[in-house]
Amino acid sequence: MTTLQTILEILKYTIPAIVVLITASLIVKRFLVNETERKRMSIFREGMDTTLRLRLQAYERLALYMERIHPRVLIPRVYVTGMTVRDLQTELLQAIRMEYEHNLSQQIYVSGQVWKTVQSVKEQEMAMINQVAGMLPPDGSAKELHQKMIDFIVSNENDLPVEVALEVINNEAKLVLSHQG
Repeated sequence: MTTLQTILEILKYTIPAIVVLITASLIVKRFLVNETERKRMSIFREGMDTTLRLRLQAYERLALYMERIHPRVLIPRVYVTGMTVRDLQTELLQAIRMEYEHNLSQQIYVSGQVWKTVQSVKEQEMAMINQVAGMLPPDGSAKELHQKMIDFIVSNENDLPVEVALEVINNEAKLVLSHQG
């Protein structure tokens, strides 16, 4: 047997083995790439579901915050018989601040417009309380402040900042939901 025949004999077995090895490696590589992509997409979908839940919870919490600082709800919650105007004013402002601080983290889940609206409502509600309280003697009965604020609410029901903010929050939540489907 000559050297050429030996080389041909070796190549007769080696070339098909190399072709099978290359083919197998390409198939395995394609499978692994597809499997990795599938897992990445699954993780991405799970992340989107989690993000959607967190965003919707943020809208719910901010809507609840708006409801809780609405003067119609806030005054009866903090008013205690025997309070002075200054006492009620202080309690109302403190309640608004505490509710706000409790919801600060929600700003990362909502748009800048919604968060600015929430901040603006907080400031407007506090300014309204201070304005109405400023028209009364500080040591007067809180009942007077309570009544003046109720009168103010009744005369401005459609223009209350809380109502506008609730509409902004609801509209954005609906927009987020409509883009998820």
